[in-house]
Amino acid sequence: MSSLRPQKAIAARAPLRLNPRMIHSFSRRFFLGSGIAALAGCAQAGAPAVSLRPQLRPGDLGQLPDASKLIEAARLGGDVGFAVIDMTTGQVLEAREGTRGFPPASVTKAITALYALDALGPTYRFRTQLVATGPVSNGIIQGDLVLVGGGDPVLDTDALGDMAANLRAAGVRGVTGAFRVYGGALPYERVIDRSQPDQVGYNPALSGLSLNFNRVHFQWERGSGGYAVTMDARSSRFRPEVQVARMRIADRAAPLYTYTDGGDHDQWSVARGALGKSGSRWLPVRRPANYAGEVFASLARAQGITLGPALTQQGAPGGTALVSHFSDPLPQLLTGMLKFSNNLTAELIGMTATRARMGGVASLAASAREMTGWAQRDLGLEGARLVDHSGLGDASRVSALSLAKVLTLAHRSAALRPMLKPFRMRGSNGSFDDKHPVRVEAKTGTLHFVSALAGYATGPSGRPLAFAIFTQEPARRAAIAGMQSDSPPGGADWNRRAKGLQQALIERWSAAYGG
Repeated sequence: MSSLRPQKAIAARAPLRLNPRMIHSFSRRFFLGSGIAALAGCAQAGAPAVSLRPQLRPGDLGQLPDASKLIEAARLGGDVGFAVIDMTTGQVLEAREGTRGFPPASVTKAITALYALDALGPTYRFRTQLVATGPVSNGIIQGDLVLVGGGDPVLDTDALGDMAANLRAAGVRGVTGAFRVYGGALPYERVIDRSQPDQVGYNPALSGLSLNFNRVHFQWERGSGGYAVTMDARSSRFRPEVQVARMRIADRAAPLYTYTDGGDHDQWSVARGALGKSGSRWLPVRRPANYAGEVFASLARAQGITLGPALTQQGAPGGTALVSHFSDPLPQLLTGMLKFSNNLTAELIGMTATRARMGGVASLAASAREMTGWAQRDLGLEGARLVDHSGLGDASRVSALSLAKVLTLAHRSAALRPMLKPFRMRGSNGSFDDKHPVRVEAKTGTLHFVSALAGYATGPSGRPLAFAIFTQEPARRAAIAGMQSDSPPGGADWNRRAKGLQQALIERWSAAYGG
């Protein structure tokens, strides 16, 4: 999860060595003209005619195990699918269950990144505004003041603090009308995925006006008189407490958390026995626009601006933008999304891309269908089905072979690889080995008893490979349906073994095909 940093308005640029002309070429014409048909016609390679053992240091490692032996040793149960492609020739070097659809989990975010670059372009920045519906006279707005969201996924409390200071610098001290909030630029969704536990911060509500990834900070500390509890919208510079989310400590053993709709607030309760002496965690917010409004009003009052409670604006307001806040350019947001795997960022960026393509967006599900169609037509992601932009929903399906082909073509345009973070390989002692001879840039994906990894690997020979690996254990995942625990029994160990298999396969491919 990303830290809450202020997102200052800066000049648009294409950071991270991205080539804007090549990113702009991410279009249907580009993909159809750059060899998708040729890749589709490549025959799957047979078994390698080399010694079947990693040869990262020739002569040291003996024989290379067959992929089926690696899978057996991982003891995952369930299903494993993978594909690896030589990016220079487009040849499919090896595949297993390559055309079968698997849950991609957060690997979906790599597809969302390409979708957003195609629809919005690399210079796109989100805009949040303070709009006055009437003129300003003697420091008083003759009408309403509206905090208007533009879908910014990284808006934080520091940014609202800057907006409040800029409003004061513009001479505003109050309003004759009301203070309102507008989040209708994107559709409201109470959650991303309904199957998740209530309390997980990675499954918040969605809105065109969001704050702090739509999470509220819950902190507790036990004293002589009981527990002191706070709910706040903290950032690096501010810590305003809020009433839009409230916490009650309950004398029970389980469940750990409960959530109810309090009418004008989110009402949480937590089991007293689970708290210990002190601690904190982020909880999801279900009223994001009101959350942002309450926080801004508090920050504005600290600047000497008198505002009442935030009311909901039903339609886009007319008037004059007195203050605007711009996010960083899209590639920087996508890099953060891929690094921290933030679900809200993926969903808001994905829905904004759909709005740009279609002129509007009705729902998250409708936006996911639009991205699915685009991925099938323009990327050649055959058989894909995407139910969201983040991968949180486990009903999405992507095949390893089609994704590896897409990664091969994306590499040719230099659009995706610079935004992927390094996947740290481990040494023989199990610790991270930053001198490992295979360099990997990839996107991970994790759900309970689902693990995915897709990206690029380069061994000592310099031969570039694109790959996708999907693993799942449907029976164990089905057994935890409806469970409110963040950590189901056996999940962490299964995930550890899945990641071990991923590294073993990458090392096998580098040894078998890298020289």
